[in-house]
Amino acid sequence: QGRLVESGGGLVQPGGSLRLSCVHTRSISRISAMAWYRQAPGKERELVATTYSNGSTRYQDSVAGRFTISRDEPKNTVYLQMNSLKPEDTAVYYCYSNWGRVWGQGTQVTVLS
Repeated sequence: QGRLVESGGGLVQPGGSLRLSCVHTRSISRISAMAWYRQAPGKERELVATTYSNGSTRYQDSVAGRFTISRDEPKNTVYLQMNSLKPEDTAVYYCYSNWGRVWGQGTQVTVLS
């Protein structure tokens, strides 16, 4: 099922932006759904955004209008563009593929408060 490698996390001021990348070691063209999850300290992992092979996307209410998920199939990459970041967005962000239920290793996003 391949592996997922995330990058792009970091430290940012409130209102700032970051773009996360998730590279799949295999082709993503036939993967029906890929998603970003996040897990804050002391909290359960939660679904943030999903991209489907038919081009549709879905977002958690708290990030809708601020985050954008996209996929670049020639590059086997899924992105999460995060704008207007808030301290409550601080978490480890994980990429997920529903083909083989594969998780990435996670990338830390910290929004200063």
